[in-house]
Amino acid sequence: MTADSATVRVLDAEGAFAPSPAADEYLPLIEALPDSDLEQFYRDMVIIRAIDAQATNLQRQGQLALWPPSRGQEAAQVGSARASRPQDTIFPSYREHAVTRIRGVDPVDIIKLMRGTSNSGWDPTDPRNGRTRIYTLVLGSQTLHATGLAMGLVFDGKCGTGDLDRDEAVMVYYGDGASSQGDVHEAMVFAASYRAPEVFFLQNNHWAISVPVETQSRVPLVQRGSGYGIPSVRVDGNDVLASWAVTRRALDEARGGDGPRAIEAVTYRMGAHTTSDDPTKYRGSAEEQEWAQKDPIVRMRAFLQNRGAAGSVFADAEAEAADAAEDLRVRTLELTAPGPEAIFDNVYSDPHPLMAEQKAWQAQYEASFAPSGAAEGQSAN
Repeated sequence: MTADSATVRVLDAEGAFAPSPAADEYLPLIEALPDSDLEQFYRDMVIIRAIDAQATNLQRQGQLALWPPSRGQEAAQVGSARASRPQDTIFPSYREHAVTRIRGVDPVDIIKLMRGTSNSGWDPTDPRNGRTRIYTLVLGSQTLHATGLAMGLVFDGKCGTGDLDRDEAVMVYYGDGASSQGDVHEAMVFAASYRAPEVFFLQNNHWAISVPVETQSRVPLVQRGSGYGIPSVRVDGNDVLASWAVTRRALDEARGGDGPRAIEAVTYRMGAHTTSDDPTKYRGSAEEQEWAQKDPIVRMRAFLQNRGAAGSVFADAEAEAADAAEDLRVRTLELTAPGPEAIFDNVYSDPHPLMAEQKAWQAQYEASFAPSGAAEGQSAN
């Protein structure tokens, strides 16, 4: 079987329904999807691309320190995130803007992190954030965190009971570059050994900053999970239907007690690694143009049009995307920097006397710089 035929693909590059041989077993899942879900997939991708473009512009205008664009990877993220269940815990890397939004995270919370006004962006324990852990800039470390939690689910009996609406699973996202990190391989060892209910979701966007995937691995990355005894599937990451179906089955198998699963979503990073990167230094325009022909949003739009979707579906998605992007800009410009005392908050999960002492000292130190007249005026008051 060729690598292409072994890849799960439902839609071809033109958006036609043309399942690959590897996709046959997933077709019943896809055929059961209502039109409302299909349209939601499209809307998710359009909205997050508009938000991503707005955030990139904000960084260029000096409003953010950094931004990691996600353009081109929308289908892999939307499909996998929509395949998860509310009780699942998600561990993103730092480019999963669509995933976090779908799970309930306010995109402005990502902005806070990239703007430097928050140490984490959002509170992962807040139910409104859909059990979504915070972004991790240290490559691959989140896979160990995810495996630890997944092992805990095994110990606590929170998976494998046969109730898919209550059994829990964990999904962790990482990239092709991170897949070469030791943390990822250690995480897979423990996940396999303890049959942890975990899905390793690898977004192969072909570039680890400036290092091509061919340099990172001489074999398809999907084989790395298989080497640890983890059933692994390669999916067309620019096909949102394939991404959804493969992830839905993998998560349900994991939560059902069958152990971890691994997915390699083959996609492409259409933009820069981050806004501090210049991809023209290491890749050519011909490659970018080739992948532009496989745009996940264009592909899904063509599929919906072929199914007879009303024009309002696309117009409404564009309008909602424009509103979301504008809302992001307005609220970004309203953000204020935290005071110096914020550095002492959340160092420990519970109040700590050492932090209280240091916080008080910092306040006293800051007050010592106040003009003498202002200090006298305050005393008189």
